[in-house]
Amino acid sequence: MKRIIMIVCKMLFLIPHYLIGMNRLGKRKDYDINASYEFIKGGVKRLVKAGRVTIETVGVENIPNEDGFIFFPNHQGMFDVFVFIHSCPRPFSFVIKKEAKDIPVVKQAMCALKAIAIDREDIRQSMKVITQVTEEVKKGRNFLIFAEGTRSKLGNQLLPFKGGTFKSAMKAKCPIVPCALIDSYKPFDEKSTKPVTVKLVYLPPIRYEEYADMKTVEIADMVKARIEAAIAEYN
Repeated sequence: MKRIIMIVCKMLFLIPHYLIGMNRLGKRKDYDINASYEFIKGGVKRLVKAGRVTIETVGVENIPNEDGFIFFPNHQGMFDVFVFIHSCPRPFSFVIKKEAKDIPVVKQAMCALKAIAIDREDIRQSMKVITQVTEEVKKGRNFLIFAEGTRSKLGNQLLPFKGGTFKSAMKAKCPIVPCALIDSYKPFDEKSTKPVTVKLVYLPPIRYEEYADMKTVEIADMVKARIEAAIAEYN
């Protein structure tokens, strides 16, 4: 919380600019995700600097050359998406739990990137989200989905990955990109404003041919295992 207050104080006069800008970009008739993404990236870089956070990235070359893929990272907190936007050169959108969709900044970012809110308690709505993400990925959009369903409160330890979160990837027959977040919980969870380093490791993509004959729960276990191995190696 102390770091959030520090960031808000340092960016106080810029916050309205980014909130209004994201909202306008998201509602443009000639919507351009590249323009929205670059605008948000500029704000995120300022936020990260204001928060005294260093982001170290490994494996950017593993991001597929063609659009239409899904990132599947572990989930440590609200700072996770900032880490991705700061480091990822390619525009992407994300799926977020409905409870977070009205949080200031998150709400405007969702508008600008056409993100999707999911109600984990509503099976019918969840299925609609899976179908929507599937169709968007087929059209060449990239997404980020947290397979744990909720953030882990165990530091760099992972919660079980939910097989259902991989249904969109399977239906879209798209590359799955496992990603390991390390210490991403520290900026917003620790009661300190001291400089902190967060790591993001992009792992080699898993092509459809590699998982086509697997069940979603098997895919979930495989992705989780690869992320855990990366955390053990880079932490």
